[in-house]
Amino acid sequence: MPLSKLRLEIDAIDQQLIELLAQRLSLVHQVGQIKAEHGMPIYAPDREAEMLKKRRADAERKGVSGDLIENLLRRIIRESYVNENNTGFKKINLNVKRIVIIGGNGKLGRRFVEMFTLSGYKVDTLDKSNWSDAKALCCQAGLVLVGVPIDVTVSVIELLTFLPQGCILADIASIKEAPLKAMLKVHSGPVLGLHPMFGPDVSSFAKQVIAYCDGRGEDKYAWLLEQMKTWGSILQKVDANVHDESMTLIQALRHFTSYVYGSYLQAVDADLEQLLALSSPIYRLELAMVGRLFAQDPTLYADIIFAQKNNLIMINRFHKHFYEAIELLKNNDKDAFLGRFRSVTQWMGDYSIAFLNESRTLLQQVNDNRS
Repeated sequence: MPLSKLRLEIDAIDQQLIELLAQRLSLVHQVGQIKAEHGMPIYAPDREAEMLKKRRADAERKGVSGDLIENLLRRIIRESYVNENNTGFKKINLNVKRIVIIGGNGKLGRRFVEMFTLSGYKVDTLDKSNWSDAKALCCQAGLVLVGVPIDVTVSVIELLTFLPQGCILADIASIKEAPLKAMLKVHSGPVLGLHPMFGPDVSSFAKQVIAYCDGRGEDKYAWLLEQMKTWGSILQKVDANVHDESMTLIQALRHFTSYVYGSYLQAVDADLEQLLALSSPIYRLELAMVGRLFAQDPTLYADIIFAQKNNLIMINRFHKHFYEAIELLKNNDKDAFLGRFRSVTQWMGDYSIAFLNESRTLLQQVNDNRS
């Protein structure tokens, strides 16, 4: 009886929490309307950091874990960003009559169609089915955004010889040097290279990184960068060569190693159910990242891995380094292993501690989701 009574009281409090969350989301919706009206970004890092700091202190004064409150609030904030999306965004450039997205029917292309539409722009899509309309649509455009697969990005750009002088030509491919050169060659107007560092399944553009590479006419496409900031995106300016070198490590090498790991699991006919049953959160997360790769379009990852010759060079270097590490194991050279381990730790410096703390939060979330 005492246990039942306490559970009923907990249930009642849970209902109150739901009511409070509904009220909070209603207020968030109103905040989103005000931000949209004034062109304010939905992600305000200083405001968020200060709020979390205060709430942690409030919680700890009442004997509640600061980590618990911060984790709860971050999840609520993420939902709030999705809610703010529904209010729309301020249209930064009132003079742009039309935006054309080539590949706008693809998964990522559709997300940009959605975001520009929510911002009040007239958006048209182009693909193979209506390419005969390309010149007519693009001649009226203030922005043409190329969002086709990597392997045809340059060839599609080379067809765009009919753009108006003032039209911005941009792309969202995951490599930047080749598309940027092609755009600068085919179009004499403003040119911008973009790379959204996320997939189409994100719930909101808030806190999502978009890398950008200057091409030509920075003053002409400044409004576009500002528009993406209103969506909450974090913009990172980078040189095209530096970007492509970085993507070799961030994308190509990581995707390739995940591909090999998944392929090897199949080769040995691993019992995935047994592996999951025995895995702690960190190993479940690693398996999840491999599974995520194989749950998606293989063409996308093939394009990324095969996109640059430098990818092969880097993967070969990694293979050589992997082989050298295997030699330590074959020679039972634990001292050399420990020496290399400590060397990497020293090289990473404070980043290793920061990564440890960040991963701890991720692992807690993985563990919470386990049924």
